[in-house]
Amino acid sequence: MAAISEEEEAKLERFLDWLQVNGAELGGCNIKYSDSRKGFGIFASTETSDDVLLVVPLDLAITPMRVLQDPLLGPECQKMFQDGQVDDRFLIILFLTFERLRINSSWKPYLDMLPTRFGNPLWFSDDDILELNGTNLYHATELQKKNLLSLYHDKVEVLVKNLLILDGDSQSKVSFEHFLWANSVFWSRALNIPLPHSFVFPQSQDDIGECPSTSHSPETAPVNSNEEKGNLACNYNFMRSGDTIWVEGLVPGIDFCNHDLKPMATWEVDGTGSVSRVPFSMYLLSAVAQRLIPNKEISISYGNKGNEELLYLYGFVIDNNPDDYLMVHYPVEAIPIIPFSDSKGQLLEAQNAQLRCLLPKSVLNHGFFPQTTSTIRESDEKETERSCNFSWSGQRKMPSYMNKLVFREDFMTGLRTIAMQEEEINKVSAMLEELVESRPGEQPSETEVRMAVWEACGDSGALQLLVDLLNAKMMKLEENSGTEEQDARLLEEACVLESHEEARDLDGRRMSRNKWSSVVYRRGQKQLTRLFLKEAEYALHLALSSDY
Repeated sequence: MAAISEEEEAKLERFLDWLQVNGAELGGCNIKYSDSRKGFGIFASTETSDDVLLVVPLDLAITPMRVLQDPLLGPECQKMFQDGQVDDRFLIILFLTFERLRINSSWKPYLDMLPTRFGNPLWFSDDDILELNGTNLYHATELQKKNLLSLYHDKVEVLVKNLLILDGDSQSKVSFEHFLWANSVFWSRALNIPLPHSFVFPQSQDDIGECPSTSHSPETAPVNSNEEKGNLACNYNFMRSGDTIWVEGLVPGIDFCNHDLKPMATWEVDGTGSVSRVPFSMYLLSAVAQRLIPNKEISISYGNKGNEELLYLYGFVIDNNPDDYLMVHYPVEAIPIIPFSDSKGQLLEAQNAQLRCLLPKSVLNHGFFPQTTSTIRESDEKETERSCNFSWSGQRKMPSYMNKLVFREDFMTGLRTIAMQEEEINKVSAMLEELVESRPGEQPSETEVRMAVWEACGDSGALQLLVDLLNAKMMKLEENSGTEEQDARLLEEACVLESHEEARDLDGRRMSRNKWSSVVYRRGQKQLTRLFLKEAEYALHLALSSDY
């Protein structure tokens, strides 16, 4: 645990006081500085005796409902939201942008604790972003930055400027970096919160009028008032499941938990206070059997996320990530120029075929060449099951390799259709016409069309196309950044700077944290491409051997 400056220490003290004033309880943990990569984190305290480590009232959560109720932001946001111009995530990002610039924001103790820069590719320098060239993230980042710039100029810049003037501040200037900061805060810290229905709708609909207004209090006072417990819905569109309404938002305090593959805690929502003793609260719960070691960082899991998602959203990667994955796709824009594109397009639609496939590292344990470093999950096994497991005419036998094929059947269905030759299309048409004639007024089902296509084509054409796609992917990765072995050497020799700033006086070994993250991510993509290519090539060999 690293030391921090007096200024950072003072910010932390103000934030802890702010949490306490707003009803949060840090019974079994403390918030402390972790390191330059993680920033602040949550650590077990010496007094830890209860499984409930931290409790935060849901009134403190930053949700779309809060934004729509804001006396300054609310009217403008409701107008844009009801017209479908923006979504619920934009509301929170706009709120963060505005509150960061407000001189007397009641959220200042919290916002001052958040990072000012991030490790996701949107914050990369021009040199660092080139390290991603050839990967999915390179173009995704370019496109996202372009979209954010457009959104900022179209909907944020003038609105925030006018709101600041209404708030009595004509000096503060909003910039794209403020909006970029708020976007990164949201995507790296937001939770999908299962709010109790009675919290979102505390009154009967007959009693609810317009959304109440609340004035912003000084930073030493609570951010909520009792008047705010009116209509929290405010025309917001919820995802509802029974008595639970799922809402994305930030929960100050809980959001300082960092990610780990072996989490020590999890968070839960308590609608009645039966566990946390605070009704309508979120609490951090120990997930380990033994008592937590004092001053040890308490981590949670952000989910089974590959390095592509971790880097893009959270700004970090995990070396040798067991949850890594590879995205393979056939370009949709190429369909109009392939032979018999109209017929193939109709067949793709009839089969509900997919032209992209997410390949988790863990499914390799189910394949021809198992990887002992990862474990197969039940969900991965289900993805490999074939939807039709018998031949249309009995002439084509089910291949012996079927249970070892790691590629999803709906993706294989798409590739089979794309790779079809003219005689195969004619054969499928004849089989389906015969079926329709035998059942007047009834169209072939999705499974029946898939059976006909497989009967006519087998797997060899699809697997050859898959091999070509994986070879093209590897070529693109290596063309821009060298081989997997070269990346491995770079990482072995690198002296990584523990910040997101660019390395100075580079001697070939010193490496910025951003570059290191990029190399770890792209090496993982090359490794997975190599391993899945090996699977596809062996399956192709078996398919060619078994075709009649």
